Amino acid sequence: MNPSTGRKPRLAVLVSGRGSNLQAILDAIARGELDAEIVGVFSDRPDAAALDRVAPALRWSLEARQFPDRAAFDAILATAVEATAPDWVFCAGYMRILGDAFVRGFDGRLLNVHPSLLPRYKGLRTHARALQSGDTEHGASVHFVVPELDAGAVVAQARIPVQPGDTPESLAARLLPEEHRLVTATLALAAAGRLAEHGGQVQLDGQTLFSPLHLDSTGILRPGSRS
Repeated sequence: MNPSTGRKPRLAVLVSGRGSNLQAILDAIARGELDAEIVGVFSDRPDAAALDRVAPALRWSLEARQFPDRAAFDAILATAVEATAPDWVFCAGYMRILGDAFVRGFDGRLLNVHPSLLPRYKGLRTHARALQSGDTEHGASVHFVVPELDAGAVVAQARIPVQPGDTPESLAARLLPEEHRLVTATLALAAAGRLAEHGGQVQLDGQTLFSPLHLDSTGILRPGSRS
């Protein structure tokens, strides 16, 4: 519960695919681990399986390819998201790059999960790129969204070891449960009013984080010193 408003923090979620991170958020809310309310799920793909995970009243979708350009679609999307009065907007497997105007409109309350240890491997094919580079560990990051792709301040990360014989598929499958825990733990901080971004830096409880939080084996986010 937000003490300043007397209501649960409001969460809008952007999706494009199957919605496993969305389901992790829904499950965490149901278990009482995330004190928030999902007020809308928005997609650029009307056939996205993620939409089926919430009630019809919470679903919004339009086919982005029907619009003449990114700005036109983003303007409609921004209006729909803003109408739900969200405290936070979370990109949970949202595969379109958000334009500058959308990002500015939700500055400081727009988060994304990315399947790499940022700043490594921005963009796509992160698991394959980690293997091709011979990395010994891989992971996921939750970061604030800025106009530059996957370049916003990183809030928290989860790490897993790369095992001999790993493929992009096996690495992705092993990372996904940790990614889910990372997402829900980070959103719990946001919903509790403990998380903010100022001047390109993450603040936790009003103090600047000089390195991302890390997810420990119990699912708790702790201060970390590794880059």
